[in-house]
Amino acid sequence: MRIAVDALGGDNAPQAVVAGALSAAGGLPHDELLLVGKPDAIEPEVGPDPPANVSVWSSGEAVGMHEEPSATLRAHPDASVAVAARMVRDGEADAFFSAGNTGATVAAALLRIGRIEGCRRPAIATMLPFPSPVLLLDAGATVSCRPQDLLNFAILGGVLATRYFGLDGEARIGLVNVGEEPGKGNDLAKEAHRLMDESEICFVGNVEGRDIGRGAADVLVTDGFTGNIVLKTAEGVAREILSMVRSAMTADVVSKLAASVLRPRLLGVRDTVDPENYGGSFLLGVRGSVVIGHGNSQAKGVENALLGISRMGAGLTGELQRALSTQSVRVSEGGSA
Repeated sequence: MRIAVDALGGDNAPQAVVAGALSAAGGLPHDELLLVGKPDAIEPEVGPDPPANVSVWSSGEAVGMHEEPSATLRAHPDASVAVAARMVRDGEADAFFSAGNTGATVAAALLRIGRIEGCRRPAIATMLPFPSPVLLLDAGATVSCRPQDLLNFAILGGVLATRYFGLDGEARIGLVNVGEEPGKGNDLAKEAHRLMDESEICFVGNVEGRDIGRGAADVLVTDGFTGNIVLKTAEGVAREILSMVRSAMTADVVSKLAASVLRPRLLGVRDTVDPENYGGSFLLGVRGSVVIGHGNSQAKGVENALLGISRMGAGLTGELQRALSTQSVRVSEGGSA
């Protein structure tokens, strides 16, 4: 695969992004990593003797983390994230990664690459690292959804989960809701439940928030507003619990002795919930592989994101399109099919 990397996107760019790409290059000998950005900012980080599969592609500045995405992209069509997306559209790259402004990454993908047929809105699919890991979408790309959008997300998420988790059978799909019964929730949830139940997906029904981490489903579907809250809450709770455990284990001499014994297990728990170990989230519904990293991604997170893109393969987009087409999913625009 040829992976375009927005080398200027993120709080720690370009240093962390380039360092992560250089680390990933050794593990991806058959892939090409195309670092997109201002050469005078990237080349000092790359060094005089980069790996043979790493190259620099010129662009303008990055879209700032707090800038309005669409307006900025219109004013600066040569922004690094826009150039990376255009490379996918023009066949110069098979995928692109950015840890920069999430809204700008989504907007660049939609404006430069476009949606796959039958998908009205895209979804961000992210992994929740529970003991029974689950793929959550949408995590923030489409705040206001229609019931048909949620069915589309379920189909797309099922394809990605099967690849990501290496499932032998179909991915189990759950709908995030306030109760298990089919009649629970708002109008969006009720109609989405009906559509999923009548579809060909492996639908396991509603999943309440308290059951998200117990392995009730491989994929959890909701609108982008709710999904982003679920994601940020899960990350925040995990961080605070780890902080509480750390404080308890260092409170006195006895606690410190106990901590020395438990340290290997505790480090394993820490690594399990560390977003850096999962790298990024896939933007599903566009005509190309797009992965969005955390804004504060370090080199480790960038490296794992690039390894994840390669592992999913160049055929992911085609498989997503076939899944939508096979189930005859067509989202109506303005009431017409």
